[in-house]
Amino acid sequence: MPKAVVCRELGPPERLQLENFASAPLKPGEVRVAIRAAGINFPDILMAAGEYQLKPPLPFTPGSEASGDVVEVNEAAGVAVGDKVIVKMRFGAYCDETVATPSQLVPVPSTFDYAEGSTFLAAHGTAYHALIDRGQIKPGEVLLVHGAGGGVGLAAVEIGKLLGATVIAAASSEEKLAIAKARGADHLVLYAREPFRDAVKRLTDGRGADVVFDPVGGEVFENSMRCINWGARILVIGFTGGIGLARTNLLMIKGASVLGVRAGEAVRKDPALGEVRIKALSEWAEAGKVRPNISHRLPLEDFAKAMRLLIERKAIGRVALMM
Repeated sequence: MPKAVVCRELGPPERLQLENFASAPLKPGEVRVAIRAAGINFPDILMAAGEYQLKPPLPFTPGSEASGDVVEVNEAAGVAVGDKVIVKMRFGAYCDETVATPSQLVPVPSTFDYAEGSTFLAAHGTAYHALIDRGQIKPGEVLLVHGAGGGVGLAAVEIGKLLGATVIAAASSEEKLAIAKARGADHLVLYAREPFRDAVKRLTDGRGADVVFDPVGGEVFENSMRCINWGARILVIGFTGGIGLARTNLLMIKGASVLGVRAGEAVRKDPALGEVRIKALSEWAEAGKVRPNISHRLPLEDFAKAMRLLIERKAIGRVALMM
């Protein structure tokens, strides 16, 4: 029987359980995908703890992205048995198999393996939406990427360079910064070495960053307002480091904007955005211009350990569960 990670009680990853489940029959228009890998994202952890904006009814299976092979099709146009696909979902990815509709499927780039396919669209899709749709970054502008050793941060480094920005990568360790440099970062800032706001001013001759990509929040967000250029856009990706408070006087003086980034919700409001985004990301992937950095690949039964790698900031880039 197939297995799934099941949340029956909200809390830390250790409260989740690996359980057998019966395969559901397919309705017309549905396909069955044998899952080969699932990506770990921070919202999965928040959702299992009851701290995310989406709160599925219990019990549920966490996980918003996976990749695998189509093994059964019931009158679903455009899909065939044997297709290697990425599966997009709001939850349900930590399992051996899933039922999906064609609209949830995207071909795995030919340059990717299953783990890379399962860790691609959430992070790179968020970075794309943030920098292009929200931040409208321009060639030659300075992009400050916080948490540049994380999955979404590294994606922002890659895409920022593709778009012609000068990228300043900030992270908590030399090891993470080395990966950011390999992905194209122009300048590296180690948080413990000097206050990042001083480093950004030094690197920009006092001008500051034009765009700030911030998945951290808290004091990082608050200090980012002190190293921005005129007309800067601060992109709020997440708040793994706490909720930051916006000092409106600093924003006013710099003519700056603070923009919330919700890549998935934006597509639910305007599906055309998603089509453009996936086309661009797929083309970049096929051309070898973007690729997830996966620091850990663990078996499904080690789901709690895999989630802990994100909680404890031990991952560099992405973590994948392998089935």
